Amino acid sequence: MSTNEPLTPKDIVAKLDKFIIGQDSAKRFVAIALRNRWRRQQVAEPLRDEISPKNIIMIGPTGVGKTEISRRLAQLDRSPFLKVEATKFTEVGYVGRDVESMIRDLTELAVNFVKEEQAEAVQQKAKVLAKEALLDLLVPPPPVAPGVDPTDPAASPTRDKFRVMLEEGKLDEREVDINIEQAAPAMPMVEVLSTGPQEGMGSSMQDMFAKIFPKKTKKQKVKITDAIPLLEKQEAEKLIDMEEVTRLAVERVEQTGIIFLDEIDKITSRGSGGNTGEVSREGVQRDLLSIVEGANVNTKHGMVRTDHILFIASGAFHTSKPSDLVPELQGRFPVRVELDALGEDEFYRILVEPENALLKQYKALLATEGVDLEFEDEAIRAMAKIAAEVNESTENIGARRLHTILERILEDVSFAASDMDETRFPISAEYVGEQLATISEDKDLSRYIL
Repeated sequence: MSTNEPLTPKDIVAKLDKFIIGQDSAKRFVAIALRNRWRRQQVAEPLRDEISPKNIIMIGPTGVGKTEISRRLAQLDRSPFLKVEATKFTEVGYVGRDVESMIRDLTELAVNFVKEEQAEAVQQKAKVLAKEALLDLLVPPPPVAPGVDPTDPAASPTRDKFRVMLEEGKLDEREVDINIEQAAPAMPMVEVLSTGPQEGMGSSMQDMFAKIFPKKTKKQKVKITDAIPLLEKQEAEKLIDMEEVTRLAVERVEQTGIIFLDEIDKITSRGSGGNTGEVSREGVQRDLLSIVEGANVNTKHGMVRTDHILFIASGAFHTSKPSDLVPELQGRFPVRVELDALGEDEFYRILVEPENALLKQYKALLATEGVDLEFEDEAIRAMAKIAAEVNESTENIGARRLHTILERILEDVSFAASDMDETRFPISAEYVGEQLATISEDKDLSRYIL
């Protein structure tokens, strides 16, 4: 979020409304959390550093928008975002992923994100340098007398002629020899039998070997049209200051990072959350507590503080409740918000209203085959009604049920689209009923198919 043009909570909710139907309460809370980040930056030190983010627990069944709200929120703020399942972690002392790994993963994502931004910033300069490098291959630069500008066309008329031909595309089919970086050979896997956190060791060892052994390059003949993007990439990498990239990435993680902890209800000590394989649920909670409270985590890009990372946890809490979490962890998630189960009206709106609505996606997919899908309003309402009914009679998987129903309804047209002569294909309520008739009549079959 730019400090010049910060989004207000109303702006944030309005942008989330374009992609997520309902869940107004959850949208308001995450909007406030995002705005509070900007507010904290306006507070003078040392009080600024004392203001911690108000972490959120989202409670609601699967498929109601918990992950989507968090993901879209991160996109609005251009924040480093990581979604991770709490059930992947094990208590320190057991073999498995430790909770600090999510900070290392988030930092790696941020480094790649900032590197892409820096590459875009130097793209124009990289294009100029790539063109000069290509001209060096076509016309090796002659010795230049002292005091003569080598970029002056008069210094090398032949090079200037080739520059004109290159810009006019007359040399596109000519081949040149360029050095292409070879993929590094696969390093042997070394398994460390230890009870400490080791999953970051593999990448650290690879980085160490990469510094010891220089990258190999190989000369390869390529057409000029293919050589230009390769040379632009090479020149851009030379222009990027990786130390600055790392510094900016770590700063973004510390100040604007968002971690979405899914399935946090599965690590409650008193929940009967099924036969999940996690080790010591309460131990995982206590390990999470140290990260959420604020800790220094060692990553290959340096130490990362977690004090101001926003944590958004979520869970269905069918067989447990937030109060089953250890008291200290409960205190670090002061905001609780319950998301509503989706009904027929919400399913109808999900199908048609969002900018990435499912019906828009299917229309765009089949339009690539020259087929124009036309969904009648009654057909859309029939699909929404069936989704709501199946969710009530079987496991409630929220909006994901719509994917299953649409795939069944559009199975025939999707299969035959490439051979169809007619471009217009209407989807009526009768067609929906015909496609689902056999399944809908057999309740047992419906449980397995829909």
